[in-house]
Amino acid sequence: MSQLTLDIRRPIAVLLTRRGLVQEIIVGTDLALSPTTAAKFRAGPRSLRGLRLLRTQLHDQPLSQESLTDLAFLRLDLIGTLSVSPEGNPGQLYLAHLLPPDGAGKICHILKAVPFHQCSMAFDRFIGELEAEVQAALAHQTVKDGAESAILVSASSQGRAEQEERLAELAELASSAGVTVIDRVAQRTADGHQRYLLGSGKLKEVLIQTLHRGADMVIFDQTLSPAQSRAIAEMTDIKVIDRTQLILDIFARRAHSREGKVQVELAQLRYLLPRLSGKGAQLSRLGGGIGTRGPGETKLETDRRRIRDRITRLERELEHFARHQDQRRARRGRHGVPVVSLVGYTNAGKSTLLNVLTESRVSAENRVFETLDTTSRRLRFPQDREIILTDTVGFIRDLPQELVGAFRTTLEELREADLLLHIVDAGGVDIDVQITAVTAILRELNLDGIPRMLVFNKCDRLPAHQVEPLCRRYRAIGISALRPQTLRPLLAEVETHLLSLRAGDWPASTIEIRDDVAALASRP
Repeated sequence: MSQLTLDIRRPIAVLLTRRGLVQEIIVGTDLALSPTTAAKFRAGPRSLRGLRLLRTQLHDQPLSQESLTDLAFLRLDLIGTLSVSPEGNPGQLYLAHLLPPDGAGKICHILKAVPFHQCSMAFDRFIGELEAEVQAALAHQTVKDGAESAILVSASSQGRAEQEERLAELAELASSAGVTVIDRVAQRTADGHQRYLLGSGKLKEVLIQTLHRGADMVIFDQTLSPAQSRAIAEMTDIKVIDRTQLILDIFARRAHSREGKVQVELAQLRYLLPRLSGKGAQLSRLGGGIGTRGPGETKLETDRRRIRDRITRLERELEHFARHQDQRRARRGRHGVPVVSLVGYTNAGKSTLLNVLTESRVSAENRVFETLDTTSRRLRFPQDREIILTDTVGFIRDLPQELVGAFRTTLEELREADLLLHIVDAGGVDIDVQITAVTAILRELNLDGIPRMLVFNKCDRLPAHQVEPLCRRYRAIGISALRPQTLRPLLAEVETHLLSLRAGDWPASTIEIRDDVAALASRP
């Protein structure tokens, strides 16, 4: 290698397996694994790749920062550079290896340079001990119950404070999906990087930290385009997902009814279709045109056709659900019963309020997107009048378009409402952002023409002297769904509003219902 390097005046590198076999020969300074090598030798967050690299160089220089980055990014067993003398003989040998995570943040260790012929490292024993130390160190960081862990990333032109706020919301989404957050990274970019969303150097840093700290994935707060997803997938073996995929996963976990499951699957397939690529695309390089099509292209097109067919079937099933909903709403309309729908940001307390008012037992856990299926219950007022109270899926800012489209039939339930109660978490970090997000989605669904009443929930979490000024500022009604005595002003306002809308056309109740609004104040 030294003699060849002198002859061609260019560095030569070899990738060696742990058995000492040459896996690849690389001429030049750029280090990029071939698809075959990358597929055969995968680097996991809790293991090394099983390859070591030795590169010659014409000048006697220590390992460059670029080489150390390659060592960490590719998770190599070992990396070394060998200087070549003017006579073409091996000179000084510079070696470095990764370190087990120790909390100090140091990723690699550079060994003392030695003349090549004096190197006495017993590689087999060395790599065995290093792998054992890495496994032992990461075992202490292993997340309980086998849950996945992640590093969160935000890359946008927004200010630092806003990015941190969005990362906090992303962390809440991750926690709701059962993912443990190890770290958060925010980078402010001018217009975003078209290829990787953030700079390739910064992306490498994030991926190195992910591997070094034993994280299972990277979650981007921004939605990755199909091209960006493919570019990042080509760079690393680590699982990389975006905010949309995380929300879709949460919806898939929480959907219980057949309609909810159909809507979630439809949203997932619509998201997947433009991103369908991989080995099929690589195999298609065999050629193009009649008589030269590769098998990969055929397989890829077959997958796409199957997804389109499945989407068509799901859309027909949703149309069937929509017809049933129309019939149910028509029956409700014939009885003239007013409909009041609860809308708002996810985890604002809508389901809890429905349970308290109607003595229902709808699931109301303190986590985002707990409710996916529409629930309707009857509620009787003291004057023997009744309404239908409807709980719907919660909203979130930048709600994926795939979900908005798939859940359109569910959200159509809101179209028949006489009044929307916009529930807001009074203790939220940014109330204005949440209100704006809900208003924007209602406008997108052409529901902004329905009368709305702003209701601040969870007021018991605020100091008493802050509640009244806050409600007066937003012209809202303050309540706590956990304190029934605070609900009477809200119900009185709802009744007054519906009476003014109905102008006396509000039939008395003909159905015996357990719930009585007048008894709310006496409940414990």
